[in-house]
Amino acid sequence: MALRTICGAALRTGIDLGVSNARTIVTTAVLSKLVPPLGPMPNDELDTSNLESLEKYRSYTRYFRQAEEAKNKPVWWKTYRSYVEQADPEHGAERVDIGLPYRHPSRTEEVKERRHVMKENKRNVELERASRLRTLKISLDRVQQTWEKTRGPFDIKKLADHYGVFRDLFPMAYFLPQVTLRISYSEGTDGQVHYGNQLMPTEAASAPRISFDAEGGSLWTLLLTSPDEHLLDNEAEYLHWLVGNIPGGAVQAGEELCHYLPPFPARGTGFHRYVYILFKQEKPISFWEDLRPSPCHSLVDRTFKTVDFYRKHQDDMTPAGLAFFQSQWDESVTNTFHNTLDMKEPVFEFIRPPVYHPPQVKFPHGQPLRYLDRYRDGKQHTYGIY
Repeated sequence: MALRTICGAALRTGIDLGVSNARTIVTTAVLSKLVPPLGPMPNDELDTSNLESLEKYRSYTRYFRQAEEAKNKPVWWKTYRSYVEQADPEHGAERVDIGLPYRHPSRTEEVKERRHVMKENKRNVELERASRLRTLKISLDRVQQTWEKTRGPFDIKKLADHYGVFRDLFPMAYFLPQVTLRISYSEGTDGQVHYGNQLMPTEAASAPRISFDAEGGSLWTLLLTSPDEHLLDNEAEYLHWLVGNIPGGAVQAGEELCHYLPPFPARGTGFHRYVYILFKQEKPISFWEDLRPSPCHSLVDRTFKTVDFYRKHQDDMTPAGLAFFQSQWDESVTNTFHNTLDMKEPVFEFIRPPVYHPPQVKFPHGQPLRYLDRYRDGKQHTYGIY
């Protein structure tokens, strides 16, 4: 039916155009000719006319075994996986966990603790009354603490995968952020760093306050880098802050290897990621190779690669914490380029100059009625022929 419709349409087209009808029909028939396959098609050996005579699997194990044999059997056609692997050799490759070992909580202990909490809640008369009257208030701090101890590390890892943090900083590797980083650029909650929230460079102009839970006598390394900011090399980063040999959770008492530099996303390049990574050290580390001059205002000296830094010290440190934010250009970036980095500011978008108007005259003879609109102080544009 479809071929008949195509031939009819081709015949009508030939009549309309005044060309040979026979030639049009022959061309259509040639285009619709089926090409034989290059080899046997799947399930060609099965007799579909008598399905009852086929051998039954009788169990999922037998089906699974035969399916694995069919999958590993060489075929003449290319599968979707082979096309993807040819375009991206690393597609589907298993990533390496480079983080701290995670101890799964005992299911029995979780159930026991939940039952204990439910029993105590049922005995609490005031809690039952508040719940019944819909005046019960839940402490968000307790919810936050519970989330950090249970699903927090897994959710943070999913967010980092979503934003491509592991892909760009640790190729073919990842880690579970088990240590919660609390980073704040201001007194309130507006300047806090979470997992992909947006902060302007003005808000992150100075070094933040950082705290995390650490055992006594432990040593840590804190790193702030941007994988999107480098102006010359797409594979390189700019180092914004590096502090090593931090005792406990006192970041200010650590060894500052590279002083803090505020974000400077170039104009017209959109949002940039700024990633905080916390490493747990096994012992004191000598960072003399990673020490930058102070003050470090050279982008060449701040060129950095997180994966190379980790490979150099991977025997003595392990990534344990993660937090990141996004930022885009504002007026403070211009000041950073001119006064801090002492260089011209790169601009990757067209800055439209203001519309030029000749000086206003007191008696505008021969001008349109809307002549005064071009000299008004309002920000809204007015339209007309001037």
